Amino acid sequence: MTPEVAMQYALLIYTEPGYHEALSDAEREQAYADYFALADDPRYGIGAQLQPVETATTVRMVDGRRLTTDGPFADTKEVLGGLCLIEAADLEEALDLAARIPAVRLGAAVEVRPLVKC
Repeated sequence: MTPEVAMQYALLIYTEPGYHEALSDAEREQAYADYFALADDPRYGIGAQLQPVETATTVRMVDGRRLTTDGPFADTKEVLGGLCLIEAADLEEALDLAARIPAVRLGAAVEVRPLVKC
């Protein structure tokens, strides 16, 4: 029997701006503890919380010239607040890991997207 090859997935965490600041101290401490527990999972690669959306700059090329715009590409209610790279046997396992992200239970959405193998 051939061992199953793990796929890599990006877990893109979308939150409402300021959600983290609205947490109570107890909720914030529990969320940090849960993130650290997730980081200890051997399927977890890297993760990072992003700076607030106000610090974003979007880059486009227009007529061969770089055009930059303050802020994110799209004006939406939720913003990309962080990301994790994981390895999972299949989409179902990746979804299970995504459900463990503390932001999910606090109202965030996590987009699970497979990475292209190079």
